[in-house]
Amino acid sequence: MPELAEVEFYRKRWSAGHGAQVRSVRLHAGKRVFRGCDTRALSRRLTGARLVGSETAAKQMLFRFSGGNWVGVHLGMSGELRVEPPGYEPTTHDHFVLVQEKRQLVFNDPRMFGGILFATGPEPPAWWTQIAPAILSDEFTVAAVADFLHRRSRTPLKAVLLMQERFPGIGNWMADEILWRAALHPARLAGSLAPGEVRKLHRACRRLCRAALDTIAGRGSYLPPDLNHHIPQSWLFRHRWSAGGRCPRTGGKLARATIGGRTTCWSPLRQKLR
Repeated sequence: MPELAEVEFYRKRWSAGHGAQVRSVRLHAGKRVFRGCDTRALSRRLTGARLVGSETAAKQMLFRFSGGNWVGVHLGMSGELRVEPPGYEPTTHDHFVLVQEKRQLVFNDPRMFGGILFATGPEPPAWWTQIAPAILSDEFTVAAVADFLHRRSRTPLKAVLLMQERFPGIGNWMADEILWRAALHPARLAGSLAPGEVRKLHRACRRLCRAALDTIAGRGSYLPPDLNHHIPQSWLFRHRWSAGGRCPRTGGKLARATIGGRTTCWSPLRQKLR
């Protein structure tokens, strides 16, 4: 499932349509991606509206349109956003298409685990404003992390890092990368960390989020040509699933197991289970 940086990558694709008017809306009403969404109102109100701006939070995107219209996008397991030329003909899995004069903004989702949300009003909807504070925000403090770990003291660290109410946007690969950088075993219980280890975890979370956004989603308005483009060999990411993968820091063989219900990769020489 796309995580924080991948979501920003796809949001930037649709930013090509900022400022342009939506001439028409093409959608597959009744498909699961529109569950809970009034597709008639969505199509009617977006036709003629301008895409004013967009932003990301956790694993979600928000697109703001003129007239007080708000569209939320969650990519799910297989969703993606694309920009196609004016004469493009939508395919079976192109469930939501915004037609502009110079482009078409396409939401494609073959497995339909993603979703489209729609709301109207002068302020962003509750389903957006209630997302947990970002890891790169001032509210993501060492004290907040320590308190969260304490309240889930009997839960493995890997599972805790996947809890969106404190670590929004973190998914499977980012959780593995964070724990590897902090030299913490994914099966360690959250309540077992010493104060210094909590600080290391907090620091690793923030540093990886910055690095992932810069590397995967690009800096400023720059968008890399490919998702996950230029990820360094020094990251665990580049070795975690390769046959006979080796830790880029210790050279030791990587281990894999299911921890917290998710397939997990770690370096036994670096991440020791105390």
